[in-house]
Amino acid sequence: QLVESGGGLVQPGESLRLSCLISGSIFSIYHMGWFRQAPGKQRDLVAQITSGSKTEYADSVKGRFTISRDNAKNTLYLQMNSLKPEDTAVYYCNFGGSLIGRTYTAHPNHWGQGTQVTVSS
Repeated sequence: QLVESGGGLVQPGESLRLSCLISGSIFSIYHMGWFRQAPGKQRDLVAQITSGSKTEYADSVKGRFTISRDNAKNTLYLQMNSLKPEDTAVYYCNFGGSLIGRTYTAHPNHWGQGTQVTVSS
């Protein structure tokens, strides 16, 4: 089970930190990712972290977002700084997917309910 939290309404330039609590699984062995879906668009990978804590980011968020994990707390994080209106979306975490090349591919059955992030002045 995954529970995302931390979304909200912020102004451009502000920050948010998303959390994803994952229960019922051996957290430390999994690769994980954060995805986002804006209205009328597909769900896209934003950031990924391997079981060894190696990270990758979409070009659109590189330098602004940081993905991290706390294996002791079974929690995945996404620190989002310098937010822009185009970051507005529902954000989802996913775990247990595969690495195809260097890219995290989501596990089809490991999605949470999502958390809304709205960036607007």
